[in-house]
Amino acid sequence: MNRRDFLATSAKLTALAVLPMNIVEVAAAKESDTFTFAFISDAHLQHIKGTRFVQNWDKGLKMAVAQCNLLDPKPDFIIFGGDLAQLGKKEELDHGAEILSALHAPVKMMLGEHDYYLDLGETWQKMFGDPYYSFDHKGVHFVVLNSILVDEAWVNRWPTPMDRMQTMAGLDDPNGSPFMVGSRQREWLKKDLARYSDDTPIVIFSHSPLQKIYKGWNFWTEDCEEIYKIVKRFQKVNVIYGHVHQIQYNKIGNIAFNSVMSTAWPWPYPDSYAKAKRVVPKMTIKMNRADPFFERDATGWQFIDVHSGRVDVNYILPNNKNRTVRYNFKKNRPEDKDFQNCPQPPQIHY
Repeated sequence: MNRRDFLATSAKLTALAVLPMNIVEVAAAKESDTFTFAFISDAHLQHIKGTRFVQNWDKGLKMAVAQCNLLDPKPDFIIFGGDLAQLGKKEELDHGAEILSALHAPVKMMLGEHDYYLDLGETWQKMFGDPYYSFDHKGVHFVVLNSILVDEAWVNRWPTPMDRMQTMAGLDDPNGSPFMVGSRQREWLKKDLARYSDDTPIVIFSHSPLQKIYKGWNFWTEDCEEIYKIVKRFQKVNVIYGHVHQIQYNKIGNIAFNSVMSTAWPWPYPDSYAKAKRVVPKMTIKMNRADPFFERDATGWQFIDVHSGRVDVNYILPNNKNRTVRYNFKKNRPEDKDFQNCPQPPQIHY
């Protein structure tokens, strides 16, 4: 499926009120080496009682799975980007695993904080394996990081595991703690990447942004600068992440960043960008969104085209203007095709 076919097909499916599922195309010099993979993230399945779960979140994940299975050509593999569960319960993880089992392609899992902080990942690892790992596919080196770790003193301060989980699940909770990758994992990453030449395309999957965007909402990875040092020698590095439930993109050094959207719900952008400069560094690229007060904004299709080692993202947004974040090779950064320099983006009013 090329971009034109994708946009035509997804425009039809948008009429059915689709929720996000993300397709990534890696274009190679040889047509036979070109491949696609799909990315689903942030399902937040929430257990109520017995066999009852919050239906909206269930429907979002089930629809994303159905969309993946309808893709032609089929993706080589599918990444789940973390937060399968809402409160890390076994019932939620089991339920999510059952829904994902319907996928028709191999699935690679990533850990989110909502999966982890009830039992510190014990159930998740028994079900899905190592929380960080790497693999190669058709000349591209992929790294899956566990970026939602925190200081051990914070982990041990809570009277019960559920107290810890509910604190970490809160968005604006001052008792939360910033995420990090950690020294052990950084050492592993150094050894993992030592085997590869500088011109190897690198794609890193992380749940948190591997940036310091907004600490109050934990759109933040404390040791991200240490990761930048490790990957600095590579010519083209791409980070694709979940967690933020919104459209984000950025460029820092040799790293291009793109977020994927949630199947559960969107978050608005933090309005504290202009109010809390002491904790929010200046973003290298201004980001806008179509309508931050529309509940369906930042839910929709994405088509991510990794061409020449960089990422183009096409967003199909139900009831809103579609968006394209395209890599500008002249300026050496990703840019929003229509909204990049708009002080007030065009909006649809309801």
